[in-house]
Amino acid sequence: MLKAATLLTHRKIATRILIAAICAAVIALAAAPRGAKSAVTLTQQRTPVPKFHVIALAEPNSIHKPFVEAAKGWLSRESITDGFAIDYIPNTESIDEKFLSQYQLFIQLDYPPYGWTQTAQTAFINYIEQGKGGWIGFHHAALLGEFDGYPMWDWFSNFMGGIRYKDYIATFVTATVKVEAPEHPVMKGVPATFEIDREEWYTWNKSPRPNVKVLATVDETTYSPDSKLKMGGDHPVVWSNENTKARNVYIFMGHRAEHFQNPAYTTMVHNAILWAAGR
Repeated sequence: MLKAATLLTHRKIATRILIAAICAAVIALAAAPRGAKSAVTLTQQRTPVPKFHVIALAEPNSIHKPFVEAAKGWLSRESITDGFAIDYIPNTESIDEKFLSQYQLFIQLDYPPYGWTQTAQTAFINYIEQGKGGWIGFHHAALLGEFDGYPMWDWFSNFMGGIRYKDYIATFVTATVKVEAPEHPVMKGVPATFEIDREEWYTWNKSPRPNVKVLATVDETTYSPDSKLKMGGDHPVVWSNENTKARNVYIFMGHRAEHFQNPAYTTMVHNAILWAAGR
């Protein structure tokens, strides 16, 4: 009887071992390359194809680096929300016709209109004049004049409304921006007035108004603290040149990282991206 019981126990153990082996085989099969391939395929299916591609130009060691870093963080989140892919370049060395053909939107995030290679200038002019893509320029993009030994880029000056940089408020002031064209897609959902905290407010030799569509101005009477550096009333800070085929918008405000914590500002930039990219 003892021997029979022992034999029965051994059989039960063998059965359990066999079941465990079968389970292990099933698990191994599930983890086989075929399963891994399915997992990759599933991941790929969950990653949507970008609706459009953006190239952003920003100097690597600019005084505006905090603004650029904040912009990159915001743009990263925005790219997920709006379904676009974005690349960054630190200078114009790689810009030519073929390079720009990959992108539906060019963002001049923090780069002046001088020091470009001749090839880049030619490619950019064609990109804008032939409407091959859209353009958004911030702040530094309107630093028009003779700087660092470079002559003024006349074409770019005309693109910006025929202006030349004159001065800036080095001490920074807070001011109210007034939306002038609420019907424009860039201004959709933007409050009629909104405050921009501590900007250096460029002044130019004249208003670009006769040559561009002004979307917003800064109210110089709201400067806090006050400053003597003013344009005398008509001071556009957001505008679009409708004389070119490319959808384009210039947004002066672009010095401080904190702008990306301002809902009115981010709404405007969000709108500008979709509109300039033709979306």
